[in-house]
Amino acid sequence: MLKHFLPDQHVQNILDITPEMLVERGVKGIITDLDNTLVEWDRPEATPELIKWFTSIKEKGILITIVSNNTQHRVKSFSDPVGIPFIYSARKPMTKAFKRALKDMKLKNQEVVVIGDQLLTDVLGGNRIGLHTILVVPVASSDGFWTRFNRKIERIILSWMKRKGMIHWEE
Repeated sequence: MLKHFLPDQHVQNILDITPEMLVERGVKGIITDLDNTLVEWDRPEATPELIKWFTSIKEKGILITIVSNNTQHRVKSFSDPVGIPFIYSARKPMTKAFKRALKDMKLKNQEVVVIGDQLLTDVLGGNRIGLHTILVVPVASSDGFWTRFNRKIERIILSWMKRKGMIHWEE
C-alpha cells in the first residue's frame, strides 16, 4: 500500500524538469499541481521564470493541464493569463480529475507525467491510475491548515520509506 505514495522521480524545483528530459521519456502531457508546486500558494501569478518554462514545454509540443484542489477563482486567475487549461476542486487523490485531464489532452497514461509537491494528493492520485509521478520540493515553507496536516503524515511516510531503502534523496 505504501508504494502508492512513492514518486517515480524527485526534483528540487519544477524548473529542473527540462523539456528535453520529458521528450526523451516520450512524454506528451503534464498534469501539474498549482500551489507550492508552480508558485507559492499565495502568489497570484506566474513568475517570469515559470512563464519561460511553460513556453519551452509548449514549444516541444507537450501539453500542460493544471489540476488543483483549490477554488475556481484561484486556479482560473493563475491559469488564464498563461493560457493553460485547468481543473479546479479536483478532490485529489481521487482519480476523476486525473482521468479528465488525460481525456481532455487525448493522451494515454504512459504519455503523461504528474508533477506535484504532496505525496497524499499529487503522487498518490497519479500513482493510483498508473501515471509517472514527479515530486517537487514545495516552493513555500508555509501552508494552509490541511496541507500542514498532510505534511506531518508525509514526513512519517518518507521517514519509513527512507529506512526501508525505498528513497535515495535528501529531504
